[in-house]
Amino acid sequence: MPIHNQICGQTQKANCFYILLHPKLYVTTMNFDLLRQLCAIHAPSGEEAPLTDFLLEYIGQAQQNWKVKPTILHGDGWQDNIVLVFGQPRTAIFAHIDSIGFTVRYDNKLVPIGGPDTENGYKLVGKDAHGAIEATMVADEEGEILCIDYPRVVERGTSLTFKPDFRETEDFVQCCYMDNRLGVWTALQVAETLENGIIVFSTWEEHGGGSVAYIAKYIYEQYAVKQALISDITWVTEGVKHGEGVAISIRDRGIPRRSYVNKIIDLAKASGLKYQLEVEGAGGSDGKELQSSPYPFDWCFVGAPEDHVHSPNEKVHKADIAAMVGLYEYMMKHL
Repeated sequence: MPIHNQICGQTQKANCFYILLHPKLYVTTMNFDLLRQLCAIHAPSGEEAPLTDFLLEYIGQAQQNWKVKPTILHGDGWQDNIVLVFGQPRTAIFAHIDSIGFTVRYDNKLVPIGGPDTENGYKLVGKDAHGAIEATMVADEEGEILCIDYPRVVERGTSLTFKPDFRETEDFVQCCYMDNRLGVWTALQVAETLENGIIVFSTWEEHGGGSVAYIAKYIYEQYAVKQALISDITWVTEGVKHGEGVAISIRDRGIPRRSYVNKIIDLAKASGLKYQLEVEGAGGSDGKELQSSPYPFDWCFVGAPEDHVHSPNEKVHKADIAAMVGLYEYMMKHL
């Protein structure tokens, strides 16, 4: 897939102070061409390599215009993860690059990857040795018995993902896999001006994790970094609304150390950017791996909320995206 031939957002790139002074202008000038491309890449958990290759090519071009060129860690020993090290890092951003999806089992039956929404009629895409596949999901009323309507038997082990349909209006962007291609996009925006910090593009998050633990070991032992931000996308709920700002999660299934979360909230207040506090009892992120690692990492999930979670129609408000980018820039300067 070709990389957008302009470095996304360079001509209208704004730090958080610009967002504060001109929020409407910044929202209307955000360039989502890169996000569109990210959402279209087939990279469910375990098959992140196509997105890894795309990101390495993009970073190789884009870093020429970044304030600081990072050290890029990838390849042998890193599996499909990418770690970018800028200057003298104090804080790491974790953004997972995998998505939910499905694995074809026997006789065109499906096994979920992660927790995808299941509904009759969803379009799924992929490819096997016989060619490209575009199939229709068939599900029972409970969404538990899954298969595809397709004129031939698809090779067992083939992965399928939602067919991308990127939509943009004045206020919203919508497509499959905003979770977490939008978190990845945000990290790439922050990379343009980041002087000191680490950005981790991690894998397997949607299906139990597995990569963050050894990455945490490396960055703690090599750089003494022990605080993290999770650049991921959360849910619109009765307490977290579209257009009310980026969500700072006090807890989900995991409970981060409250003194660190309070520090993040204080920075959000100082930034003047719109934010909202989230309290949930379910859901998880790369933070759970950091918390269960043998290293003293503090972490906090900070991300824009989306509607239609884990479906082909994930929907995020542009004002929340602007607040997310601005707050990450601010936090990486002050943490």
